[in-house]
Amino acid sequence: MSFPELPTPAPGEVLLVCTCYQDGTALWGRLLGEIKGRREGDVLHVEGGRVRLRVLEGRGWDGLLGGNVPALVPPGPPAPLVILLADIPVVYGGGAPLLVDLAQIPGRGVRVPSGRLGEVLGALLDGALTFDHLVGDMDVDGIYQGDAGRPAFLATATPSRWIFPSLPSTAAAMLVRTSFDDEEGWRGLLAQLGGADEEGWVGRNVDLDEIDVERYPLTALVVDDRAFEDLRPGQVPALVPPREHTTLVALADARTFTEPGRPLTVVDLYDTPGQPAVLPCDMVGSMACNLEIANMDFRDFVPEKDVKPWWER
Repeated sequence: MSFPELPTPAPGEVLLVCTCYQDGTALWGRLLGEIKGRREGDVLHVEGGRVRLRVLEGRGWDGLLGGNVPALVPPGPPAPLVILLADIPVVYGGGAPLLVDLAQIPGRGVRVPSGRLGEVLGALLDGALTFDHLVGDMDVDGIYQGDAGRPAFLATATPSRWIFPSLPSTAAAMLVRTSFDDEEGWRGLLAQLGGADEEGWVGRNVDLDEIDVERYPLTALVVDDRAFEDLRPGQVPALVPPREHTTLVALADARTFTEPGRPLTVVDLYDTPGQPAVLPCDMVGSMACNLEIANMDFRDFVPEKDVKPWWER
């Protein structure tokens, strides 16, 4: 099942889409009441008058993720710069709405506090801000200029390539090779993760009696294809097929083959699409397990700048 196409916003408008529903009813949490401005039908004039939010509801967008959005934008001008999503973290956690990039690296996201939407969206539409500015100034929770710590690793590097095929469809985790300069290192990584089977999965042949619960083995579909060479974290969400609820995508990039612990760059697909978390390869299985059972959030694994991560303490 696919999502319906999004309408084309009028000049000066930004679409605000509800992606969370219960029995067919749109759930907004406190968001609409927190946005300062006035409502006229399905248009919300944000305080300051420079930006209008076009409020969209429709069960077809239930479960829509930031990475799914670029494929739903109608072709042709005027091309929207961004879109806002009121998703599960907004409805059930009172979090900031998710702003999705549609221009620089489509599909990546950053959360913007509702009280600052007029200021931030106005600056984006005027060209005073770019999405790179937002991503480069977000905290470990994915919030633009949030008060949590700054992430140790940012995903603002300009990609060297723009065209990639879709990633395979799976409801599990994926391990995607993006660096092809060290074949021996790649084989060593697969061996350390338990070895890949004939069907292209790593970690499915691990002896359960020998599992270290502190370093739970990673079970993931392996993608070893030069078509994904130099793939960057911000580009990943738009390549994941919709509706599958892939747990995570871990990139084996140049860092994996040059730094101790063979670190993998894990990409958030849900809370802040495109946000990276760099972890030793033997920690990624524990991350996947905790995300699958909703025991921890992605942000719990995002290393903070100048702070030793909890798994090293």
